[in-house]
Amino acid sequence: MEVAVTNTHPAPPFDVELAAVLAAVGEMLPPTLTPEMIGPMRQGTLLATPIDELISDRPIRHEERSIPGPEGAPDMTVSIFSRTDHSPGGPGIFHTHGGGMIIGDRFTGAEEYLNWVMDLDAVVVSLDYRLAPENPDPAPVDDCYAGLVWTAAHAEELGIDPARLVIGGASAGGGLAAGVTLKARDLGGPALAGQLLIYPMLDDRNQTVSSHQVDGFGVWDRGSNDTGWDALLGDRRKTDAVSIYAAPARATDLTNLPPAFIDVASAEVFRDEDVAYATRIWEQGGVAELHVWPGGFHGFDAMAPQAALSLRARAARLDWLRRLLGA
Repeated sequence: MEVAVTNTHPAPPFDVELAAVLAAVGEMLPPTLTPEMIGPMRQGTLLATPIDELISDRPIRHEERSIPGPEGAPDMTVSIFSRTDHSPGGPGIFHTHGGGMIIGDRFTGAEEYLNWVMDLDAVVVSLDYRLAPENPDPAPVDDCYAGLVWTAAHAEELGIDPARLVIGGASAGGGLAAGVTLKARDLGGPALAGQLLIYPMLDDRNQTVSSHQVDGFGVWDRGSNDTGWDALLGDRRKTDAVSIYAAPARATDLTNLPPAFIDVASAEVFRDEDVAYATRIWEQGGVAELHVWPGGFHGFDAMAPQAALSLRARAARLDWLRRLLGA
C-alpha cells in the first residue's frame, strides 16, 4: 500500500553560486519535463558539447564499435575511450548515461568521464542503450547488462584489468548502474570492483519527502520524475510487478554487492531514496560512501562544472575511484 506524503516542508535552499546558474537554466528550460517534450529534447543540443570538442587536443583515443544486444534485440553502439599512451591492464569503467530513461546518449556525462580517462589511465566504455517509452523496461537495463558482459569478456583486448572494472553513471544512468550491479550478482555475471552511483534514479514510487519538496522548480522535479518512470514502466509502475533491476530501491537484499559510491544533492527529488539506499547497504553489512551536497540541485555539477560545490563533488568521485582502483 502506498503511503501518501504531503509537502509540509519547504525544500532546502540552493547554494548561492548554483542558484544563479539555475536561474539562467530556468530561462531556457521549464522545470517539468512532460511526455510531449521528449521528442524535442532528444533533438536539442542544450548544454551538450560535441565529443570531438571535449577531446580536442587531449591525448585521448575514441573508438566506436557495434556490439551484440540482448538476445533477440538489435546490436548496440559503444564508444571506447582511452589515453593514447594507455598502459594495458589498467582500470575500466563501464558507463551508463543519464537522461531520465527517455533522453541522452553515450556522450551524456562525457565531460566528467573523459577526466577519469586522463587522471586514472582508465578505459571508459559508454553505451547507447534503448530509450523509453519506445523501449520500456526491461530494455534499458537488459542492454546495459549485455554491454557490461561484453566489456568484461573483452577486458584484455580493451586493456582493462577485469579485477578493476567499475560500473558508473549519473541520474538514470546511476539507477541503471545499480540495477545492473544487482543483476550481475543474481545471475553470476561479471565481478565488479565497485559501483559509482551519481544522484541515481532508484525509486519509481516518487513518494519520499524530497520528491514532494522539489515540485515545479529546479531541474528534474517531481513531475519530470513521473514522466520518466511512466515512460519506463507504464501501467506496472507503483505495483508489485516492478523489477528490482528497474527500480533498485525496491530491492530488500543488498548483500554481496561491490563497494558503492553514492552522492546526491540536498535540494533534489532523489535525495531521500539515495540516502535510504546507502543506509540499507550499511544495515546489511555492505560498503558505501555517501555524500549529500548542500544546496545542490539535480545535475548541478554538469550544468555548473566550475562552481565550488561542483568541483568538490567531482573531486570526491575521482578520489573514491583512485582509492578503489589503486590508480
